Amino acid sequence: MAQPAWQDPEPLALDTAPVPEYGSGSLADLLPTLAAGLEVPGFTAAISELTPADRNCVFLIDGLGWEQIKAHPDEAPFLHSLLPTSRGGTGRPLTAGFPSTTATSLASVGTGLPPGEHGLPGYTARNPRTGELMNQLRWKPWTEPKAWQPYPTVFQLADAVGVHTAQVSAPMFEQTPLTKIALSGGSFLGRLSGEDRMDVAAQRLAAGDRSLVYTYYSEVDGKGHRFGTDSDAWRGQLMYVDGLARRLAEQLPPRSALYITADHGMIDIPFDEQSRIDFDEDWELSAGVALLGGEGRARHVYAVPGAQADVLAVWREVLGEQFWIASRDEAIAAGWFGPTVDERVYGRIGDVVAAAHDDVIITASVNEPHESAMAGVHGSLTPVEQLVPLLEVRS
Repeated sequence: MAQPAWQDPEPLALDTAPVPEYGSGSLADLLPTLAAGLEVPGFTAAISELTPADRNCVFLIDGLGWEQIKAHPDEAPFLHSLLPTSRGGTGRPLTAGFPSTTATSLASVGTGLPPGEHGLPGYTARNPRTGELMNQLRWKPWTEPKAWQPYPTVFQLADAVGVHTAQVSAPMFEQTPLTKIALSGGSFLGRLSGEDRMDVAAQRLAAGDRSLVYTYYSEVDGKGHRFGTDSDAWRGQLMYVDGLARRLAEQLPPRSALYITADHGMIDIPFDEQSRIDFDEDWELSAGVALLGGEGRARHVYAVPGAQADVLAVWREVLGEQFWIASRDEAIAAGWFGPTVDERVYGRIGDVVAAAHDDVIITASVNEPHESAMAGVHGSLTPVEQLVPLLEVRS
């Protein structure tokens, strides 16, 4: 039956939100699968499509989602040619996890745990102990890393049983808290140029009979945020990283598997009032809100005590056609953060969680001027943000 014209539209049903493939095809499942193939105790092969290899290298390209590779065969001919190899030759992507953002995804990769367990549930999240908003990428304000994320990394567990383990990245990342809690274990080798990282990663891969090597490149994401994915600057970075991937693939030692993946995709949002809803200028959305966390397409909304139900109702009324709007318990029950949420993580999740469905973001022009000015963004559950490659080259 057609809806009467005078009747308010129904908000998006939560069961229409795509839930990440935790346990079988998410980023959190990659390293445990590789570790199982290397016979590291305690791990099982969650991604059933992958075949074990003695030497495993993961090359994570920040911000280069599945949809971006598919859409740019001319700029990324090598990566595009590998699309049929993704996820063990099925030609399918992985899911990043929610929210699809760097701090959350890197923690999922390194610990092998979904966000509800490792406890980095967004770009920013409330620290229940202090009541402050914690930036989990920049680690501000300072929080004791091991208290925030107490689980060992897959690298640490692999290194402990004799797997040759190394991370090859920009030198500035060596001492960051995020690296310490998500990616530490074995050797860290800092190299400034992308070419040097590829060469050293190949050398480290060959240095052990059983190897687990991780390398990383960030500037595809950086140019996407600043200029958008429809820019020459972004396309130039895509061309460059395509060459890096080929360079690494051509140097693989025997018995190796190279997996090229990403932490999230990206979407460009127009600079107009309909596409960019400014929380700091909207009295309805800000009423009863103590803190606004997360990022534009994946918001954690922390209500003042006693206002949770009212904030949820208002956000559903105002934004429910464009965002999936869930209470904390609804988002957890739907599995957005994984099958389980640790008790220490529960209060870090917003009283209200808003995940973008349409091409729209919630900015905060006063409190988040830098983030609000970004052309390309990510964070939500849509395919363009959520789907990431798992391209494979074997020697």
